[in-house]
Amino acid sequence: ELKSAETLFSFSHLLDKCIQSLFCGFSINFTYDYLYFLADLEWDLYKNVFGQHLVQDIVSEEVAKFLEKKSPDQPLVLSFHGSMGTGKTLVSTILGNHLYGSAMSSPFVHQFVPTLHFPSHKLVRQYREELKSWVQGNLTECARSVFIFDEMENMPPGVIDVLEPFLGPSHVVFRTNYRKAIYVFISTTGDDAILKVALENRQAGREREEIKLRDLEEAVLQMSYNSNTSGFFQSNIVQQKLITRFVPFLPLTRNHVERCAQSQLHQRNIRSRSDVVEAVGRSMFYAPVHGQYFSTTGCKAVSAKIDFFL
Repeated sequence: ELKSAETLFSFSHLLDKCIQSLFCGFSINFTYDYLYFLADLEWDLYKNVFGQHLVQDIVSEEVAKFLEKKSPDQPLVLSFHGSMGTGKTLVSTILGNHLYGSAMSSPFVHQFVPTLHFPSHKLVRQYREELKSWVQGNLTECARSVFIFDEMENMPPGVIDVLEPFLGPSHVVFRTNYRKAIYVFISTTGDDAILKVALENRQAGREREEIKLRDLEEAVLQMSYNSNTSGFFQSNIVQQKLITRFVPFLPLTRNHVERCAQSQLHQRNIRSRSDVVEAVGRSMFYAPVHGQYFSTTGCKAVSAKIDFFL
């Protein structure tokens, strides 16, 4: 029985790798499978990402436009911005899951964290060389690679600009089509501007869904370019308009936090614990002091709070 289980696991693992490899060289056509993929992605974003109508719309739309092109004009480059716990990392994981079925465990999804991979501001030249080599090597293996750069606010200025040739209009570099890759940058830069718009909208009595991308995108872009803690400080990538979309993540209300708690309880197969859900929502800190509208940590601490109240 053990041998059978091991054989089944090995076969499943091999099949998964084959599917991933096929996708690497495959240009998605506008077929039933393509439509199913997009519908599934949209549903997953709707079901698991709370309070982020802009994110759901932008990510679904941009991924759809990008994948239906046999030869994209340039890579898909998304820059996620917002305070902690608003779903930035979750959305990047969902995207990886739908492309390769296993997100961070896929050999074609690559995550970089500045505090781990680029910890010293004194080694910018070395990091640039290493990053260029890493990206180039992985794109040679798979043109449809996904690169996720987390905590961009901790990225030493100047490092990320080494990616400019990969993000631009160059069609073939070393026999590889670099235009098929997807890049996701994750940052808290711009959260003040996003919070300001969300507060003004709330105080004016407008619905959250009335906030539009045009209300936020330019402010986030300017803060990314002008802040020396953004990772994109004075970056040619921003200046040359190589980022497809700046995607703002709105701060979460108590209702959203409680929905996060409910979702996580369901994932643990725990039902009908409204007492725990309410306790989690009640225990969070909210801002501003006058109003208590938005959770200061979003959904980040929900799991720990559930453990405490169970």
